[in-house]
Amino acid sequence: MSLPLVAIVGSPSVGKSTIYNRIVGEKKSIVEETRGVTRDRIYSKTSWLTIPFNIVDTGGIEVENKPFQEQIRIQAEIAIDEADVIIFVVDGKIGLNEDDYLIAKMLRKAKKPIILAVNKIDNIEQINNIYEFYALSLGDPIAVSGEHGIGIGDLLDKVINVLPKKEDELKNENVISFSLIGRPNVGKSSLFNKLVDENRMIVSNIEGTTRDSIDLTFSYNDKLYQVIDTAGLKKRGKIYEAIDKYAALRALRSIDKCDIALLLIDAKDGIREQDKHVVGYAIEAKKAIIVIINKCDLVDDLNNFKKEFKEKFITEFKFLDYVPLIFTSTIKFNNKKELFKIIDEVYESYTFEIKTSVLNDIIQEAQMMNESPDFNGGRVRIYYAQQISSKPLTIALFVNDPKFMHFSYLRYIENRIRDSFSLIGSPINLVLRKRK
Repeated sequence: MSLPLVAIVGSPSVGKSTIYNRIVGEKKSIVEETRGVTRDRIYSKTSWLTIPFNIVDTGGIEVENKPFQEQIRIQAEIAIDEADVIIFVVDGKIGLNEDDYLIAKMLRKAKKPIILAVNKIDNIEQINNIYEFYALSLGDPIAVSGEHGIGIGDLLDKVINVLPKKEDELKNENVISFSLIGRPNVGKSSLFNKLVDENRMIVSNIEGTTRDSIDLTFSYNDKLYQVIDTAGLKKRGKIYEAIDKYAALRALRSIDKCDIALLLIDAKDGIREQDKHVVGYAIEAKKAIIVIINKCDLVDDLNNFKKEFKEKFITEFKFLDYVPLIFTSTIKFNNKKELFKIIDEVYESYTFEIKTSVLNDIIQEAQMMNESPDFNGGRVRIYYAQQISSKPLTIALFVNDPKFMHFSYLRYIENRIRDSFSLIGSPINLVLRKRK
């Protein structure tokens, strides 16, 4: 299920990033942080009072037409469009200005829950500065100080109070859910249509959490699948099309909801930075992954292209050697059966369960074959291993001291597990626990 999204918006220099960093950088409940989804933004997963959510910062919005202002405003509009809750940050020292009125007007059109945070209220003497912001007609302002952390708890209390309630999960556990992700114009919509148009047994048609996201549950060969399609940005002129990197925000939400992420790559364009960023989020989210190289009908020498692409893929994605690559063309699309076969195999890997006795035999044999290196003043010793969950396959390793575990040795253990089972496309999550 997709996590709710909170967007922080406001004019320049009001302290948005300070508040953002305060929320994600000093809370003990941080889950993870993913940098590089766009070149100049950070998207993070965090939580408050055990309730998880995603949060995104945006560039400052101004009335004055300064360089890059139109792109910044469009980026903010995308974040607002995707957000479930919006934190509107204003400057309590400067007071109301024309930019605040502009942003307030924009936010009212969005018809989303809006929390008005008056920043830079650093002491009790400045508390009266919040009252003029009632003129924005956005409800009661909350006094905060991002720099000193004052009022951040009250702000987050209000955020979680207005977050959307959890959607009903699919009751049928046998439904295999996958999302189509990738840059605009790589063929996501074409593949979506090819996958579902020829099927007549539609179980449900559920509108997604965003206006341009559709979840469709259908059957193929007597199996149920849920495909999560995230459409590209709507065309609003050259500038809007030029910032397709912000489409990643929609991809992130679709990844949260799925079991398997299908990354589409344009055969002619090859691997781009945006592809790395999006698949990186799928890796961090511990999702199974399939890479589909589309538009192969435009390639001259397909056999040579496949060989070169596989070599480059391993170079660019060093730790994704377990991910299957499918070369296709959504125009001809003569390997639909193969694609569903791979989806089934990957899902089987993603839900795989290993007997504890078998797992411990593998771990003990791996240690006998290759002793762990000396690291941080000692050698790690794995006494016992046990699978604690699936989706993804998560294994707890009970060790003498986790600090002795070197990354390379943990990678070695993972590879020995993969050598024993065909875990195609599925991550393995190894968790270190100190034996008491």
